[in-house]
Amino acid sequence: MLLIKTNRDTLLKPLQTVTGIVERRQTLPILSNVLIQQNEEKTSFLTTDLEIQIKTVTTKDLAAKLDFALTVSAKKFQDILRSLSADAEITLTRKDDHLQVKSGKSAFNLQILPAEDFPEVVEASESDATITLKQNELKNLLHQVQFAVAQQDIRYYLNGLLLLTEDKQLISVGTDGHRLAYIAAALDTAQKKQEVILPRKAVFELSKLLEDNEDPVKIEYFQNKVRFSFSDIILTSKIIDGKFPDYNRVIPLNNNKLFEIDRLTFLQALQRVSILSNQSEKFRGVRLIVSKDTLRIICKNNEQEEAEEELEINYNEELVDISLNITYLLDLLNNVNSETVQCAFENSNSSVLITIPGNKEFKYIVMPMRI
Repeated sequence: MLLIKTNRDTLLKPLQTVTGIVERRQTLPILSNVLIQQNEEKTSFLTTDLEIQIKTVTTKDLAAKLDFALTVSAKKFQDILRSLSADAEITLTRKDDHLQVKSGKSAFNLQILPAEDFPEVVEASESDATITLKQNELKNLLHQVQFAVAQQDIRYYLNGLLLLTEDKQLISVGTDGHRLAYIAAALDTAQKKQEVILPRKAVFELSKLLEDNEDPVKIEYFQNKVRFSFSDIILTSKIIDGKFPDYNRVIPLNNNKLFEIDRLTFLQALQRVSILSNQSEKFRGVRLIVSKDTLRIICKNNEQEEAEEELEINYNEELVDISLNITYLLDLLNNVNSETVQCAFENSNSSVLITIPGNKEFKYIVMPMRI
């Protein structure tokens, strides 16, 4: 039975949209599959890992008009399509419990699992709250804080990103307990307070799928889920149940010793000295010595080797000698796109506040460490 006849990219593009959350090895074999459904001249592709679900719909002409639903290995199907030329004509034919993918003289038979066994996330029809903003605004909100989110921390609420809607702001915060990134975006209308912790995997998948344009993205909050609808994509994610730390208590208020520095100059200097840091250690230390018009950056390792950089800055306060995790600084400087950053200190034992000049909505806090 012929199901679809079309060109490669008509199938490959929606498939690539949904396969990011699929793991090749699953406890439930069907979770490695993509659910493909066609009806009313629309074809949808859907995947889930039971925590996150992604669905995309294509209305491009797929030639065959049959209604059908089946599941097939997402990664294998994607790899097959990638291996074919961009302008290849593809036919999908169902043969008993197999899907035949054919192009020219190439033919692949993939096992089908029943569509009715696919565990779709059940969504409530009525959301508790809905907000809309531009895709590039949400992409920026996620991109500039997601690197600070913890990975596999026993404090499970740190393994996600806080999305807080309050009044006319959407705030996102990421922290691993040693550093914190905060950014806010303005909303068109005032909203009631809504607070969710979005899992790390969902954050990174959203960042990848959102376009850098001004098209709208609708965010709908449910009791234990949040749904993002944009372009032809619907991403639904469970939220992490827990109380996010009070980030306001972490943001320093007395950091009045400060200097501005060119972001790329600072980044490249840190990259050079990091060559002689303790590469095998999780917490790689760097020493910053801030004195009159000078920033000295020093890294040492267990072999008693040392690297030092000296940069000119505009600074006329008392000396600050502070040690920080160099990875935390590199993460920030690699992920913000401003020309300059501002570093503010209270003393050698307090957290460092890094901001973007002219942007009151972004803050990055790094705790000091002992070397």
